[in-house]
Amino acid sequence: MIPIVLASTLTDRTRPVLDGRFPIPGVAITHVADEPEIIFRRTLREAAFDVAELSMGSHIVTTARGDSRYTGIPVFLSRAFRHNAVWIRTDRGINGPGDLAGKTIALPEYQQTAALWVRGILRDQHGVDTASIKWRIVSERIAITPPPGMDLAPLGETADEALIAGRVDAFFGPRPPAGALTAGAPVARLWPEPRAAEEAYHAATGFFPIMHCLTIRKDVAAANPDLPMALFEAFCAAKNASVREMMLGNVLRVSLPFSHYEAQEQSSLMGGNPWPYGLARNRDEIAAMIRYAVADGLAAQPIAPEDLFHPSVLDAIDKGP
Repeated sequence: MIPIVLASTLTDRTRPVLDGRFPIPGVAITHVADEPEIIFRRTLREAAFDVAELSMGSHIVTTARGDSRYTGIPVFLSRAFRHNAVWIRTDRGINGPGDLAGKTIALPEYQQTAALWVRGILRDQHGVDTASIKWRIVSERIAITPPPGMDLAPLGETADEALIAGRVDAFFGPRPPAGALTAGAPVARLWPEPRAAEEAYHAATGFFPIMHCLTIRKDVAAANPDLPMALFEAFCAAKNASVREMMLGNVLRVSLPFSHYEAQEQSSLMGGNPWPYGLARNRDEIAAMIRYAVADGLAAQPIAPEDLFHPSVLDAIDKGP
């Protein structure tokens, strides 16, 4: 048996592999479960795991500059629409996306994939000059070098503190600014009806924003050349089984009373495979992410989507649920 240490969050897409329901032949997995930010830091700073869930934004950054110790597998363990992640001070004259130009905005990390997507959406869909924005960063998991002229600086406090005090005009982040909301600061979402905005965005672009991908350390892949494809196949089977189960109404698989109706509706809305793996199905979306990274100054030059993934899985197909 090949022993591997695999780090990921626990979801309906990962549990069926980790609990042995969809085993990887010849592989013994030791699983490390943690929050994404912790896994990412350990992966990027220490190369601590054989296989790891990794921020797609960070994977693009490190691959583009040539210092990544990991290569990707087109298994996208986290995807999320991010219109819901934009919070504004309601006393700053921000009435729509265009009003963010020239403002001061806090971010957990500049390279964070959620922020990468929001900046890309603001430019592509709303014509916002994101280079005019003053970016204030809580921390970075790896060092980045901003391009000349970009106003990028440490925030020096939490995003909640900055929002409550009014030292920033807005905040982008995957977690709501709970402290500011609890404190009663004049803070609200930029898009008051984020689900409607996200559904319209999907209808216009076909994108379901990729947040994280599965990666394998390059030395592990070199020593076990069949492992990337074996991982792809196991995680595809696990995800597709989960999607099928959520559509069942005989015994609800999650603790939401109308979940099976929602699962059926959303699958239909998103072409029958709401969570697609594989490069071919996601190539245009990944190319957009690379374009965003170049525009953001995170990547000095474009790379091909294929450069992000192990050669053995470039043609791997997810047949869907």
